[in-house]
Amino acid sequence: MKNFAIIGVGGYVAPRHLKAIAETGNSLVAAYDTSDSVGIIDSYFPDASFFTELELFDRHCTKLKGTPGQVDMVSVCTPNYLHDSHTRYALRLGADVICEKPLVLNPWNIDGIQKVEEETGRKVNNILQLRLHPSIVALKKKVEEGPRDVVYDVDLTYITARGKWYYISWKGDARKSGGIATNIGVHFYDMLAYIFGDVEENIVHVSSFDRVAGFLRLKKARVRYFLSINPNTLPAEALNSGLRTYRSIRIGDEEFEFSGGFTDLHTESYRQILAGNGFGLDDVRNCIQIVYDIRNAVPVGLKGDYHPLAALPLEPHPFGW
Repeated sequence: MKNFAIIGVGGYVAPRHLKAIAETGNSLVAAYDTSDSVGIIDSYFPDASFFTELELFDRHCTKLKGTPGQVDMVSVCTPNYLHDSHTRYALRLGADVICEKPLVLNPWNIDGIQKVEEETGRKVNNILQLRLHPSIVALKKKVEEGPRDVVYDVDLTYITARGKWYYISWKGDARKSGGIATNIGVHFYDMLAYIFGDVEENIVHVSSFDRVAGFLRLKKARVRYFLSINPNTLPAEALNSGLRTYRSIRIGDEEFEFSGGFTDLHTESYRQILAGNGFGLDDVRNCIQIVYDIRNAVPVGLKGDYHPLAALPLEPHPFGW
């Protein structure tokens, strides 16, 4: 059994980590968040110590060193821009790390974390859960075993409607979230490069506060993508079904179905990490570079091979920003 601590236990994704820690037979000894709306802890680890100040959390975890309650692993579930510093902190605490996506916002930050890994002898593991999805595993195998000269045509569409709160939160600040491509898309880009190979060309057609559309030429695929948080971009089939999320990947003329099987991917990620099969720093470099390049690209407009939804009219920011 491993002793875990969580940084960011009040966040959206933290319950998946609490569930994964419990379902893999481990213990949570300490948790930290600036918010005290963390009653979810009672459903899993009511005896865990909780702190709203990092200094007190640090003091507590440091005092546990050399005792049966020593922190073995730290799960980082904080806002994107804090992942880097909290990962470094956890390594220096003497713990291995499980970090939510994206590990960092800039590619060079990975090199800095790698140095801390080497200094401390501890390891960082990334949550790249789509790599463990059964349908993704099967697709990767199919591509690898298929004809070597085939280049697939892929359309990725991911729309997850968000309300006005999104723009007030850290997620609406590209300096903190990395923007739409990073915040809601980094695991999709990782999955595509994992299956179809390295990026050879990265073109952005449209980039706004609520959407991004572009083209990726991978070693074995031509990918058109459209990501959005604007409910007005949802297709009629989703709206008619009362859905606020639409996820689609088309490969050639076929729809690739992977809408199910997401529920337990964090738990499976933990199982693999604890078995020594986690995804480390080198695994995450590709997707971090992709979203960094998208964020810093100059959109070319509706030129070349663009996703059909890229032509939807842009809307003004709901707060006029």
